[in-house]
Amino acid sequence: MTEYTRYASLKQRSIFITGGATGIGACLVEAFAAQGSIIGFVDINEEAGNQLAADVRERFGAQVEFRACDVTRIDALRLAIRTLADTCGDFTVLINNVANDQRYDPRYLSEQAWYNSLAVNLHPAFFAAQTVQPFMARQGGGVIINFSSINALFGPSKLPSYNTAKAALLGLTKSLARDFGTDKIRVNAIVPGWVITERQLNKWLTPEAEAWWMDQVCLKERIVPEDVANLTLFLASEDARMITGQKFVIDGGRL
Repeated sequence: MTEYTRYASLKQRSIFITGGATGIGACLVEAFAAQGSIIGFVDINEEAGNQLAADVRERFGAQVEFRACDVTRIDALRLAIRTLADTCGDFTVLINNVANDQRYDPRYLSEQAWYNSLAVNLHPAFFAAQTVQPFMARQGGGVIINFSSINALFGPSKLPSYNTAKAALLGLTKSLARDFGTDKIRVNAIVPGWVITERQLNKWLTPEAEAWWMDQVCLKERIVPEDVANLTLFLASEDARMITGQKFVIDGGRL
């Protein structure tokens, strides 16, 4: 079990996470459970979500609630947030983690595929933030963390819609930090590099691709979900109480 730095301000705090059943999201559920937080999360993968929730309850004794949800259906996302809040309490931390890095050749990318990509990678972040804002305001403040990507900064090939969405999340972060700041809601973005999750191992990681990546970075090690979780915990805690409107790159030093 990973040993995370403990933040007293996260104990019994209500956390909402999108895309929490697998990969980085699952690691975040575990990391906040280790803090003694109360966690609600959604994912389209019902089997994995239910299994994770049961495992985390058993391992950490934490209150963890899961709802299966297709976040591209904004009405379903709003309902899931409000339903989970009835059990978990007003959410004062929102982690907009959900994403899909499907590859497309831009010369043949259809209109529907473009919209489908934005529907996963961009739209839920705004509408989740809009939905939790009243919860945070009446609790005297909160934290929103948007997950962007270094793809927004470097624009690798065959990811035109994904790169666009991740760049847009940086603009959304700045906008919401300004507009929600009067309610003491902090909004920041985490900008990960190539985080080696099960999906990456199964779909994209090859010896050649990894060798190319290691040539680009200063720290010649794989980035793992726990690295991202550590940064997320800090930004969600009161230790980061005067940090807002910022982006934090965690990529091993890709220069």
